[in-house]
Amino acid sequence: EMEVEELQRLLASMEKEHRNLLARMEAGEAELERLRKVEGDKVAQQDRSAQLEKEVATLREKIHHLDDMLKSQQRKVRQMIEQLQNSKTVIQAKDAAIQELKERVSYLEAENLEMHDRIEHLIEQQVSRGGLSARARSKSEYVSSKRLPGPKPLPLIRVVET
Repeated sequence: EMEVEELQRLLASMEKEHRNLLARMEAGEAELERLRKVEGDKVAQQDRSAQLEKEVATLREKIHHLDDMLKSQQRKVRQMIEQLQNSKTVIQAKDAAIQELKERVSYLEAENLEMHDRIEHLIEQQVSRGGLSARARSKSEYVSSKRLPGPKPLPLIRVVET
């Protein structure tokens, strides 16, 4: 009987130890699963980190490329502005030359009108002295030019000799 009791006690203690070992094994498996999950998260985080580093490198390269393009465009714009300013200067110089020529033309037209008036005056003096036949011939010889349409001439100053 004692041996049976001893065996039953041993059996109970073995069952108790079996339950303890099963509980420890389940706890170990849970810890192992948790560690695997943490390790998996670390791997996923490392993968994500590597992916983000690649994206950052790509974006830096794009930013560098865009900076280069921007600097190039700024140089082109500066050159265009300089060319525009040079063109404006040339245009202003040509406008000034054109205005000067217009003034000269107006002055010459006024002189031309004055000369016509002098010629007419001289013809009239010759006609009054020489008769009708000289008058007709003189006007056809001397007054053959016509006034050209254009900008308004300068005021005419008539000089009459007496």
